[in-house]
Amino acid sequence: MQIINHWHIFATPALVAQAVCDDIMRHAQQAIYERGCFKLVLAGGSTPEQVYPLLVQRDTDWSKWFIYYGDERCLPADHPDRNSVMAQQAFLNHVDIAKDQIMTIPAELGNVEAARQYQRMIAEAMPFDLVLLGMGEDGHTASLFPDQQYPPDEIAHAVFNAPKLPPERVSLSAKALSDTRRLLFLITGERKKAAVQQWQTGFQLPVCKINPTSGVGVDVYIDDAALG
Repeated sequence: MQIINHWHIFATPALVAQAVCDDIMRHAQQAIYERGCFKLVLAGGSTPEQVYPLLVQRDTDWSKWFIYYGDERCLPADHPDRNSVMAQQAFLNHVDIAKDQIMTIPAELGNVEAARQYQRMIAEAMPFDLVLLGMGEDGHTASLFPDQQYPPDEIAHAVFNAPKLPPERVSLSAKALSDTRRLLFLITGERKKAAVQQWQTGFQLPVCKINPTSGVGVDVYIDDAALG
């Protein structure tokens, strides 16, 4: 059963982004103090994209940050629709995180080979310190879509026939995304309202399958429009 620790409700997407930025920096400081590094999984999408420029303005020991991705589209490495390109432009190109501490999904190799390589890359990284996730209008998260089944023990999936273009993608599995000390969902906009209501009433959406093994529960940062 998924445990929702807290619904953090804000009037606007900008306030959601600011609160999430504060949460990330607070837990980065704690992770660096306790374990010497901070392992963060980034999300794609318009809502997380508002958070990343805010991080650039904050003071932290960037040399201790390790970056991973929840999913990626199988497109050329420099394609503007890649999550990694968005994160680079909004965040990573502006901070002093070493290139070898940014674990990009090699999705330009195709979903099968990229999933195989990324599974190997992250196997020793888990548990993550913090995972960021968004939610689509259909309740999907990362590239885990409704009505799609995957081997339960995989930590990275090759995704075929995604209902949104491009159809081929790579996604961390529910198992991998759940292996974290902290999990934040970022949800904004009226078009998410129906999926949020389904989530609240127990409808089995992909977002429901992510539940931190640390037992801390799930924190949802959401605006008034999405909550309805």
